[in-house]
Amino acid sequence: MVLGFVYLLRVRVKIDPERQGAAVLVIFVRTLILYALIVFVMRLMGKRQIGQLQPFELVVAIMIADLASVPMQNRDLPLASGIIPILTLLVAQVGLSFLTMRSQWARKVFCGTPSILVRNGKICQKELARLRINLNDLLEQLRAKDVPNLADVEFAVLETNGQLSVIPKSQRRPVCPADLNLATEYEGLPLDLIIDGRVLRENLARAGLDEKWLRGELAKFGFAGPEEVFFASLDTAGRLYYEGKEKN
Repeated sequence: MVLGFVYLLRVRVKIDPERQGAAVLVIFVRTLILYALIVFVMRLMGKRQIGQLQPFELVVAIMIADLASVPMQNRDLPLASGIIPILTLLVAQVGLSFLTMRSQWARKVFCGTPSILVRNGKICQKELARLRINLNDLLEQLRAKDVPNLADVEFAVLETNGQLSVIPKSQRRPVCPADLNLATEYEGLPLDLIIDGRVLRENLARAGLDEKWLRGELAKFGFAGPEEVFFASLDTAGRLYYEGKEKN
């Protein structure tokens, strides 16, 4: 038996280098194809993070990873054996997403409903037991939401994606300008004008400005042109923020 094992090792060592190189090239190309396909599929599925996925979306992501790994490792399987199931899951997931958007019943079945863990300042012990969440887990998630004291919580809701939403009691909420009857100015999103030395002309046009104006403003700060600026943005008050590139 030992001699047979040694013989198999010797046979594996004596593989033709040309055939071995071709096999590595095939694996390399198959991996690139599957990688591009998975990136495309995940982009079509949406821009959610892992912690924001619904249960059926997480199942699809896990199955896609398993399906892609099989044809990568086994060259005897045709590439279509991995591509077709992945595309099938994509179609099923997109169809299910549209169904949950249209139907409240489907949304309840596949996504579930939020669960209230703290209601009117009181812990819902039966709901904790039903969801198999112990008190330590609840306190840990409250601390992660910057609420160290359970007595400050009015409502705590476990969302369908597993995250906890916390609504503090009115006496424990941060003071906002509306509480003091203070008028505030509008604050919109700033427009990025330069990123890594390249001018974003679409944002310039959206602000009603042109590149000539931008170059003139940069010249006031000693820049010969946008290529010397790492980042620049314009806020809604017309203030220009800039940061030059670091010189070697």
